[in-house]
Amino acid sequence: MNSQQRRALLETFANPHPRRAYRIEHVQPEYTSVCPVTGQPDYGEITIRYVAAARCVELKSLKFYLQSFRNEGVFYEDVVNRILDDLVAAVKPREMAVTGRFTPRGGMHSTITAEYRARSRKG
Repeated sequence: MNSQQRRALLETFANPHPRRAYRIEHVQPEYTSVCPVTGQPDYGEITIRYVAAARCVELKSLKFYLQSFRNEGVFYEDVVNRILDDLVAAVKPREMAVTGRFTPRGGMHSTITAEYRARSRKG
């Protein structure tokens, strides 16, 4: 499944309070994908924090979107940035951060964070 297909899966709804800058946080504690080198399963927690503008992401579609990585071979760094890119394209937030906290492999665990801030219209 490519990025365009994933974005189509992400549904949104109108932000009920678009004038207020409030933070939304969604946590998927059971994220899974596949290591592209070993083919072994990878597990982790994906946290999405954002300040909505006009749209918010619908949770059921977000759940299915994240599950779409389940059988895909993908590096941690790539998946966190792809999730951020797809969500920014769908929601167009004021700001967003995606953090992946992955369970230990070979005695090491990894935490990857990618961030986005909308450009100011001033200036």
